[in-house]
Amino acid sequence: MSTRSGILLLMCAVLFLGMSSGEGGETAGTSDFLGGVVNFVLLFGGLAFLLFKPLRAFVDDSIAKARSSLDESRASRETAEGRFEESKTRMAGLAGEVRKMKDDAASQGEREKGRISKTAEEESERIRHLTRLEIEALTKGGIRDLRAYAAEATTSLVRDRIRERITDADQTLLVDRSIERLARLNEQADSD
Repeated sequence: MSTRSGILLLMCAVLFLGMSSGEGGETAGTSDFLGGVVNFVLLFGGLAFLLFKPLRAFVDDSIAKARSSLDESRASRETAEGRFEESKTRMAGLAGEVRKMKDDAASQGEREKGRISKTAEEESERIRHLTRLEIEALTKGGIRDLRAYAAEATTSLVRDRIRERITDADQTLLVDRSIERLARLNEQADSD
């Protein structure tokens, strides 16, 4: 039986109930009640029949939107949890990297400190060596200057003393002796 024939049958039943005789208070009250129930059923049944498809589409659409929203929020939550776990992992890794960087920097600092210390020591030794060489050169130059000065001063002093002590007669005597010695040396050289 189709829906339309069911609605027609219900309408007929309402008309039939409305035609009943008004005898007896009980029948009239019952038929009024039944008429009200049938009218209620017809009114809301008709409304439900007319509004069923739009309401169903609205409810299905609302359910689909709610499911889509739940799926999106679930996906967002899973993405956020994944990012959170990734961040936790990266943070744990960063702590290790920071520790490693500190250790590397400390060891590099120690190596650099050792290298600078060694370079400073080598430079210090080089400067000491150059200073020694310079002092030796200055000392030798000073000694040479002192010797030259001493020789000049001694020569000057001896010359002055000789001039004071030797007279012209002594000088002539010394020249004569020197000539005699040279002559003897010349004779010995000829005889040999």
